[in-house]
Amino acid sequence: MTHEIYRDEPYLAEAEATLVSMGPKGIVVDRTIFYPRGGGQAGDAGVLIRSGGREIAIADTVKGEAPGEIVHVPAAGQEALLEGMAGGEKVQLRIDWVRRHRHMRFHTATHLLCAIVPHETNGCSITADYARLDFDMVEPLDKEHLERELARLVDEAHETKTVWITDEELDAKPELVRTMSVKPPRGVGRIRLLEIAGVDLQACGGTHVANTREIGKLRVSKIEKKSARTRRVVIEFVE
Repeated sequence: MTHEIYRDEPYLAEAEATLVSMGPKGIVVDRTIFYPRGGGQAGDAGVLIRSGGREIAIADTVKGEAPGEIVHVPAAGQEALLEGMAGGEKVQLRIDWVRRHRHMRFHTATHLLCAIVPHETNGCSITADYARLDFDMVEPLDKEHLERELARLVDEAHETKTVWITDEELDAKPELVRTMSVKPPRGVGRIRLLEIAGVDLQACGGTHVANTREIGKLRVSKIEKKSARTRRVVIEFVE
C-alpha cells in the first residue's frame, strides 16, 4: 500500500519518497502527496525529482490495480529520464500546488452546495477550472439563491476538519453518505468524513481547504435539467 500523506496533510506540496516499482502504467512510491483521481476529483499533477535534479513531469495520478496502490503517470516523451529507475531509489515529490489548491477550494465548495440543496447527488466532477454536482431532484433551482448562499457560507469562515468513524457507525447514520454514484470504501475499519463546522458533515475522501473563506468568490455558471430526476449545477471561481 502507498502511504497517503495527503489525507492528513493536504497543504504539503513537497515530500521525499522511495521508489517501489515502475511499469507501463506509471511509477509507484512508498508514500505520496499526490491525490489519485477518484470520487469525482481529478488526480494531481507535478514532478518527481531524481538524484542530480532530473525532473520527471507527472501528468496524472491514479489508483493502481493492487489494493491501496497509487500510480504516478509520467507525461509522454520522457523515456530518457526514466532509464535506470529501480526499487529503492530515493526521489523528491512536488505537486502542482496551484492546481491542487483549486481542487481543494472547489471540492469544499461542493460540500457547501450539498448543504444548500437538501438532495442526494448522482454525479460529481472537480477540476481546476470548474466543479459540478448532479442532484437527484425534480424541483427547479434558482441561480441567484445558490450564489447568495454560497457567498454567505464562504464569508462566514467556517472551519473544516476530518472526522473518522467505523463502518458500523456509518450504517447507523446512512444520511452521512450524500452521493448515490460513489460509495465510501469499506472493510478497512474506518470511514473518513469531512465536517464543515455548523454546515455539513458527510463521507468524503478528497482534499479540502481548512476554512471556507479560503474558497474565494464563486459564481454559478450553469444550471441544467439533465434528466427527469437530475439537476446539474456548475460552479466557477470569480477570478
